[in-house]
Amino acid sequence: MRPLLLTLSLFVIGLSACRPTPEATTAPSAAAPVPAEQSARPAATDADDNLNAVLWVQRSVEYRATALSLFRAAADHLDAALAEKNWDALVPDERDNPQAWASLPPAVIMDIDETVLDNSPYQARLVHDGGEYDEATWAAWVAEKKAEPVPGVVDFARVATEKGVTILYLSNRAQHLNEATLANLRAVGLPVKDDSVFLGLGTHVEGCEQHGSEKLCRRRLAGRDYRVLMQFGDQLGDFVQVIANTDEARNGLLDEYGDWFGERWWMLPNPTYGGWEPALFNNAWDQPREQRRAAKREALQLAQ
Repeated sequence: MRPLLLTLSLFVIGLSACRPTPEATTAPSAAAPVPAEQSARPAATDADDNLNAVLWVQRSVEYRATALSLFRAAADHLDAALAEKNWDALVPDERDNPQAWASLPPAVIMDIDETVLDNSPYQARLVHDGGEYDEATWAAWVAEKKAEPVPGVVDFARVATEKGVTILYLSNRAQHLNEATLANLRAVGLPVKDDSVFLGLGTHVEGCEQHGSEKLCRRRLAGRDYRVLMQFGDQLGDFVQVIANTDEARNGLLDEYGDWFGERWWMLPNPTYGGWEPALFNNAWDQPREQRRAAKREALQLAQ
């Protein structure tokens, strides 16, 4: 999830969910990767900040258990969401039809990268080769259609579909990657009603101007046709617009909407990339890797 943002907030969000122009929110990864660097690549044997994070996603039982727990809990909330006529997972400012949405057919919005599909093999390649995200390697990975489902998501999607709930895939994967993306989703057993359920980066939304890779306009589009019961993502920008990618602004949004998590909003763990990382070095991806690392070390909270 991670293309460059025109505005600090939108940019970071886009580097979200996702990374390829993926999910878009902020840092690079299959859902929203990080802008490619101009500096020379480090040797594959150099220390890599992402080594433990990628290994945790790929090899730890704890990651699998966390994802399974989240999707099972979400499935348990579906009946209550369907029964409550005033249940809406879109914030009021992002819904264009505040008077009519309750009568619309139900849907859930799901980010793709690191929420529905696991792109850790792509991240592992970057760690192994000493590289960083770029659009060319990301697009090549998407074209392989080898991403596996995040643990628990297929079962959740099956339960939701059986209850008449449409799954919408709101991703920062670019529109030109839709064919490979939908094929990958179908191959792992995820429901794809038709091509309209893929709301990728570049989707035109009448009356709403897209900025960078933020997802505001596409959430509004989803809300015009559906009653959104839940949203799933791995970045804060998958749920609500992040105006400024700073610690203060991000924590302010959590304070405002914290009660929505675990009922209407469901956050997947993603330690490999995201908007939290560039917020620590003023979103300056053009800095050399070592300079960014120094800023992150400065941000460590040490025991007193």
